[in-house]
Amino acid sequence: MPDSQTHQRAPDTSMQAAKARTDELLRLDHQLCFALYSASLAMTKVYKPLLAPLGLTYPQYLVLLLLWEHDDRTVNELGQALHLDSGTLTPLLKRMEGAALLARRRDSQDERRVRVLLTDKGRELKSQASQVPVEVGCQLGLVPNDIAQLRAQLHALQGRLSQDG
Repeated sequence: MPDSQTHQRAPDTSMQAAKARTDELLRLDHQLCFALYSASLAMTKVYKPLLAPLGLTYPQYLVLLLLWEHDDRTVNELGQALHLDSGTLTPLLKRMEGAALLARRRDSQDERRVRVLLTDKGRELKSQASQVPVEVGCQLGLVPNDIAQLRAQLHALQGRLSQDG
């Protein structure tokens, strides 16, 4: 009877190489999704202390940015712009309405639509919030041109991902 140790095959180097490639591909620090996720978390952490004196959360700030650009939008328009469904957006708007930052009204032309309008308090926050983007830019340590290029790349990526889904 042959000794099992004397007849062992040499390790398959192509299988080892494939496993090494797979292991490398599956490293967390090689994942674009994780780089985007962790950068997003870090970015919202930068905003938190800047928005706290204004009494705003980051999602509330985003809603206000849209309303400062163009007041009197529908809930649907806000949801599309922010990529949020109504189940997420409605409680957010309700809290903001409770804080007297905005008002929600049924559309006079179509009762099914709800319009969102800034209150005086919501409009007044705009001047107070004007330093937030400046401070964020300083904390990023990037020149405005680099920020613009990065933002353009991220918008393009988001656009490609939206087309696929």
